[in-house]
Amino acid sequence: MQQGILIIDDEKKICSLLARIIELEGFTVFQANTGKEGLKILTAQDILVVISDVKLPDVNGVELVKQIKQLKPYVEVINLTAFGTIQDGVKAMRNGAFDYITKGDDNDKIIPLVYKAVDKANLQYRLYELETKIQKQYDFSSILGQSKAILQAVDLASKVAPTDTTVLLLGETGTGKEVFAQAIHYESPRKAKPFVALNCSGFNPDLLESELFGYKQGAFTGAQKDKKGLMQEANEGTLFLDEIGEMNLDLQAKLLRVLENQTFIKIGDTQTTKVNVRIVAATNRDLKKEAEEGKFRLDLYYRLSVFSIELPSLNERKTDVLLIAKYYLKQFAAKVNKPLLTMDEGFSNCLLNHTWKGNIRELKNVIERVVILADGNTVSADLLPYEFHLNTTDGDAMKMETVEKMHILKVLKYTGNNKTETSRLLGIGLTTLYRKLEEYHLN
Repeated sequence: MQQGILIIDDEKKICSLLARIIELEGFTVFQANTGKEGLKILTAQDILVVISDVKLPDVNGVELVKQIKQLKPYVEVINLTAFGTIQDGVKAMRNGAFDYITKGDDNDKIIPLVYKAVDKANLQYRLYELETKIQKQYDFSSILGQSKAILQAVDLASKVAPTDTTVLLLGETGTGKEVFAQAIHYESPRKAKPFVALNCSGFNPDLLESELFGYKQGAFTGAQKDKKGLMQEANEGTLFLDEIGEMNLDLQAKLLRVLENQTFIKIGDTQTTKVNVRIVAATNRDLKKEAEEGKFRLDLYYRLSVFSIELPSLNERKTDVLLIAKYYLKQFAAKVNKPLLTMDEGFSNCLLNHTWKGNIRELKNVIERVVILADGNTVSADLLPYEFHLNTTDGDAMKMETVEKMHILKVLKYTGNNKTETSRLLGIGLTTLYRKLEEYHLN
């Protein structure tokens, strides 16, 4: 990034003199005589450090610090004043100023101060870029699809994101519930704080409790020191609890307490721990039905489902299949250093006719496999697994060679790609099998 310095001072001679001194150090310097003009330059140019007079015709320089930080949080501000006061100095620093000095001292201090401010601003800028990149990766624009069903889900999620409301994401496995949870977090005021995800089905009840809430030293055999739980790790941020329906009833009671008053007790502790955490939960089960049957706490269900979002299955949004497939083709091709791949008509038809039981996760895995197998710039149906050809409705599916090809694939899959066993089961010679594999491009 260009190391631009902006000087804001209504005394033009002082402004020009200071600009000349700083330019001699190799910096690119911009000048403004009012706060409004300075903010305009700040928006248009690559600025790292602002040197602003406190007494400006249209705004107080100390107050201007706030506006600068709102526009570009990584920019460092040095306030200059002819008559410095302790009160103004304290306020400037509280507003985020890098330093506050009197003009009588600036000849000796300003250049070393500028270098220090530039160093800090460069570091701040790199962090800002990283945070911005992460936010773009996980915000709602990362959710692919133009179907009505997915757009409705995104609209609901974007409305609840800026709040602290608990969210329950419903839908089949593989529909992108964690992607939605991340987007809700990164579009919320908590985006600078941790996003912590926990799959409740991956732990037994005792281990899940210690992972979630932590424990005190000596709480049980092997607890040699205090352990922070994920609830504390997510403090000030968002905790995503996937497969919440797998949590046992005792642990559900503890979670309910967190939702009601943001406190819990660690295993082996007698004191309560207070947190400020937002809960986003997800399940592929019918929690309401399970709650009515006593398999899930009804009171917890009502607390979790304050704002529920149903995520559509991929079969409910078939118009998005090719869009998502193209995205993953591009992503995986770049990953393995292959050229941009395109789909032929047969390949596209197979994807559209397939029943996606694993939803987006299944589609992603299929495309990754296809990219690995692809030799040219176009991917065709013969690269897809056997089961994709069973639902093909075009005329080729009725041809004898297609039936034979599919049967060979089926037997190969059954034998674990054992050619000798496959030829035996098919009742043909091994040489004949190899000839047909070559003929059908199945090698």
